[in-house]
Amino acid sequence: MTSHLSVPPAVLLAPPAVADLRARVHKEIERFLAAQAGVLDAVSDDCAPLVGYVGDLMSGGKRLRAAFCYWAWRAAGGPDEPAIVAAAAALEFFQAAALIHDDVMDDSDLRRGAPAMHRRFAGLHHGNAWAGDGGHFGVSAAVLAGDLCLVWSDELYHSSGLPADALLRGRGVFNSMRTELMGGQYLDLLEQAAAARDPGRALERARRVVRFKSARYTVEQPLLLGARLAGAGDDVLAGLSAFGLPLGEAFQLRDDVLGVFGDSARTGKPAGDDLREGKRTVLVALTLQNTDPVRREQFTTLLGDPGLDAAGVDTLRDIIVSSGALAAVEDEIAGLLETSLAALDAIEADEPSRAVLGSLARAAANRVT
Repeated sequence: MTSHLSVPPAVLLAPPAVADLRARVHKEIERFLAAQAGVLDAVSDDCAPLVGYVGDLMSGGKRLRAAFCYWAWRAAGGPDEPAIVAAAAALEFFQAAALIHDDVMDDSDLRRGAPAMHRRFAGLHHGNAWAGDGGHFGVSAAVLAGDLCLVWSDELYHSSGLPADALLRGRGVFNSMRTELMGGQYLDLLEQAAAARDPGRALERARRVVRFKSARYTVEQPLLLGARLAGAGDDVLAGLSAFGLPLGEAFQLRDDVLGVFGDSARTGKPAGDDLREGKRTVLVALTLQNTDPVRREQFTTLLGDPGLDAAGVDTLRDIIVSSGALAAVEDEIAGLLETSLAALDAIEADEPSRAVLGSLARAAANRVT
């Protein structure tokens, strides 16, 4: 089967060490997908889109989770070797599963500037004039593709080539990371469905979604995984946690800002999509908390309207800005980044690893994609 992957551009950060790691992770993903294509080819040639579409999705992305895992390994004294690159690449398959399932739940049209997985499979159905409902086929196939990525993340971790005792040290983090994400994803769904419950706690609930849907599995847990694989002591693990958790929260808050105010040409998703989906983010919670009753009612009426046009998006943006919510979130991102970098300075690690982790932190909090 021919490869569907092409080396992604360095859209996040490009010091030589990070760019080299990105290419190495990419090569590992490509190798692993080629092997999985062989497994599915033995089932049927008709399974080719499962690998092909996943490969297309994974040709993009910032490789943040793999980078944090790898550089925590190095910071904890681990050597540069292919096995840690493979273990770090396993996180990219987990991320792909999360993205595929998230797009299904949000009924999103685009991901990384291309049709979301369920839309691609629906297009395959329509293009072949197959029987039944194309939308249902698309969702069903995307769920399977996401499940495959979950399976593959575990397989790649287990077969990475790291010693069995190292894999066992990291297994607890790897397992809890995946379970916590599913819990956070459920809380996100729940907030959209039951947003009217106990409005006084909306901000608290939004922050919990930030922590468990994104912050921990994006930064903190990849860091802890890499360090545990390397056999780091408790002091290093505590320092990486203090560095990673606030940075992960800053990352998700930036994601929320981009979901409302981002340039769609850079984010790969239509501008204002989070508003059409009715995402109950910290940005939204602060808006509802701080705006006047008339504008609050207007905001609540428009939020979550899937047919929201450009004028409606602009109205919601204006209310967010005038409420002070955007400025408050930007201040919070800056404060979280400062806290994170201060924690990084206190970690006993070699200077090259510390420098790269600091660069990754600044890029993650201040990104535009």
